[in-house]
Amino acid sequence: MPPRIKVLIVDDSAVVRQVLTAVLTQDPGIEVMGAASDPVFAMERMRAQWPDVLVLDVEMPRMDGITFLKKIMSERPTPVVICSTLTEQGAETTMQALAAGATSIIPKPKMGLKRFLQDSAEDLVSAVRAAAQANVRRLVPPANPVPVAPKLSADAILPASAQAMAETTDRVVAIGTSTGGTQALELVLTSLPRVCPGIVIVQHMPEKFTGAFASRLNGLCRIEVREAAAGDRVMPGCALIAPGGRHMLLKRSGAQYHVDVIDGPLVSRHRPSVDVLFRSVAKCAGKNALGIIMTGMGDDGAHGLKELHDMGGRTLAQDEASCVVYGMPKEAIKLGAVDRVLPLADIHMEIVRTMQLSGTSADKRSS
Repeated sequence: MPPRIKVLIVDDSAVVRQVLTAVLTQDPGIEVMGAASDPVFAMERMRAQWPDVLVLDVEMPRMDGITFLKKIMSERPTPVVICSTLTEQGAETTMQALAAGATSIIPKPKMGLKRFLQDSAEDLVSAVRAAAQANVRRLVPPANPVPVAPKLSADAILPASAQAMAETTDRVVAIGTSTGGTQALELVLTSLPRVCPGIVIVQHMPEKFTGAFASRLNGLCRIEVREAAAGDRVMPGCALIAPGGRHMLLKRSGAQYHVDVIDGPLVSRHRPSVDVLFRSVAKCAGKNALGIIMTGMGDDGAHGLKELHDMGGRTLAQDEASCVVYGMPKEAIKLGAVDRVLPLADIHMEIVRTMQLSGTSADKRSS
């Protein structure tokens, strides 16, 4: 049996500390080694025993969570899951936490907190488990998870197709990622020139955060980046990010691609799901698509990428050395879904090559 994941909870709310402790200790692979009301008390506890994962609030007395997070990452990098009400409303705070090295963010409401945290038990446990496998600590994978609800496939949203739609010359790039993906996407997208193919992206992220994430990337990139809305055109020089809490599908009308954004059940335990996006891309774009699966825990996207591969689309996976968590790419490779495995730093060049294959070009924000 692998050792249990040692978790330290840092939150100024006694109720939150109590509920988080109760939720996490239900998992046999997790040990809550303690809880602290602020970072100063946490550091005292950490001198005696260092945690594998920190679950951290943002707004606390004596030292705020972002300052503490930056301090930890500079002195002894440790996986951190942010759990805070501020991150739900404060887009800048959210981006600061991700940029400082947080592996994931779990929002909590101001009202009905205890019930919300109990209902989000599976998300919390999954976030801690994913953090424990992050490359910042290179930990042994945790024990087998406790039984959970059945995992739905992309069949729950749209049926598989035996063939792609009629050929078009337009190219599209589909990217799927999870833990570590915010930093990975930033590196890839900021490396792209203004002239690049249309891009559709699923990044596992809670509702309300994807808009802030897209806005931040848009300010850093030469291409346009925005949160997708139903009916948005997929155009060269633009990347559309699926909104948290909703599935995104590629659609086609004539030679033009657009996206649909829909509700629906969790697929591969996620909404948005990479499998759903990749299946829709396989159906609508086929061999005119490039599918890319990057860092993340679990297997969401592996089956959808295999469908895209079987339809003649080009497929890539991020290599293990550059992944924060080598879960999603590994599962796709095991299925035979991947044509090439590349380091993160080289992925943007394959996206540019896709545009060259299409023989088309466009400027940023063209219509």
